Amino acid sequence: MSHPTSEEAGPAPGPVDDLGVVAPQLRALRRRASLTLEAAARTAGLSPAHLSRLETGQRQPSLPMLLALARVYGTTVSELLGERVADRDAVVRAADMEPTHAGGWTYRQSGAPGRGMQALHVQVPHGSQGDIVRVHPGEEWLHVLRGRLRLRLGDATHLLGPGDSAHFDSLTPHRIAAQDPDGVDLLFVHTLLQSPTAALCLGPTPGETP
Repeated sequence: MSHPTSEEAGPAPGPVDDLGVVAPQLRALRRRASLTLEAAARTAGLSPAHLSRLETGQRQPSLPMLLALARVYGTTVSELLGERVADRDAVVRAADMEPTHAGGWTYRQSGAPGRGMQALHVQVPHGSQGDIVRVHPGEEWLHVLRGRLRLRLGDATHLLGPGDSAHFDSLTPHRIAAQDPDGVDLLFVHTLLQSPTAALCLGPTPGETP
């Protein structure tokens, strides 16, 4: 998935009401992974100052940031959000899919935590939030439910409409953006890297200003 440069994502610093549990979790999981603020930030493509603001609740983490940090810490977005891996039910009921808002994105957990893949129902807003290029190990699959999605894979750009899907190696430089002002809804599945030292590269497209 995709977003603006790490330093500019999210609104101006301020308290995070809807993700209040994330800040202490971010710090606790970083310490559990035995990573310094500087090392974790560098691996996730953030500055130490920006990661510090996320850990103190002064910044909202975007979905790509949550995914990046989950991989760096060898965990899942569910655990970053304070959810516990208890019963791994095979069925996830619609009533249990509480929406989470992060950096303008809205997403719902659509699978059980603690699995080798993570499934999300994501609402991507229109705007510059889709302008970050991501390269990392793993695979990603997405399926457009509503709206039109602009998907950049390497040097190719694809426009996906409702019913269209994409399945690609995450080592291919990629980014997504909503084509229309109303945004886009999609199902998103990605493989999880369980190693705390798993490398994740975030950055702007070569030639673009970070």
